[in-house]
Amino acid sequence: MGLKISPALQAKIERIAAQRGRDSESLIEEALQRLEDYDEWFVREVEKGLAQVDNGQVLDHSEVTSRTESLIAEKQRRG
Repeated sequence: MGLKISPALQAKIERIAAQRGRDSESLIEEALQRLEDYDEWFVREVEKGLAQVDNGQVLDHSEVTSRTESLIAEKQRRG
């Protein structure tokens, strides 16, 4: 696969790879794997959330506001 990236990004990748004692190709491969893993996780979490909505496991606006205000007040008391 040929990947075209800007010279500025290539320079950053090469700098980071050198700092880590790695080659730029392995750094890019790791970054792409992390992106793929994140995307898979994200889709699973969205599906979980949609299932909760389908099951009626949601909070209305006033409950979210109340909980948020309580959390803020607690943080202010501690901080």
